[in-house]
Amino acid sequence: MREEKQFKPSPNKNSWQKKPWFWPSIYAGIAAVLIGLIFSYNALINDDEEQEVVSENPTSEETVIETNARQETMKYPFNEEQLDNLQVLQDFYDVAADEATREKALLVFNQTFSTSSGVSLSVNSEAFEVLAAMSGEVKEVKLDAFTGNKIVIAHPNGMETRYSSVTDILVKEGDTVEQGQPLATTTENEWNPTAGNHLHFEVLQDGEHVNPRNFLAF
Repeated sequence: MREEKQFKPSPNKNSWQKKPWFWPSIYAGIAAVLIGLIFSYNALINDDEEQEVVSENPTSEETVIETNARQETMKYPFNEEQLDNLQVLQDFYDVAADEATREKALLVFNQTFSTSSGVSLSVNSEAFEVLAAMSGEVKEVKLDAFTGNKIVIAHPNGMETRYSSVTDILVKEGDTVEQGQPLATTTENEWNPTAGNHLHFEVLQDGEHVNPRNFLAF
């Protein structure tokens, strides 16, 4: 009887393909890599966005000053310690005011009457230091000996203050001034000689003259 040869099967080179855990492990590895890449990309994007926000919202000193200026309330255009000696020579002309107030708001020059667009202030008929009523930018410095030199300041809240009949001016057009900063000294002028040494103070809101007494208790 012929002896049958016994053959041992050779190891299968692709036997790893039959192992059930192989492909799930590969997929899990690829997924982990992809998740890592996604997290890295998101972190990079968030970093860029934060830098962009910082650059768009600088906390510079100018921004702080402007914000504070918008919150200011108007102060007297002179040292408050002089308030007890203050005299209002001419009032703001208000058509709704009583007759006596309206009469006090009339200016006379060469027998011609004109209405006052501000208040004329005197302290014992002596020169006094003029201060910025609010922070802002000097819009104009006009030199006119006849009507009196004038300083115009524009404020961040849209208002404007004007200081006339001044001399020894300490600011120039384009200067930034802070509330209470000295601007000039009062003097006389030919346009309103009866007032003597005084300050003519005007306030504009939305481009229109308004009564300074709306903001200050003279």
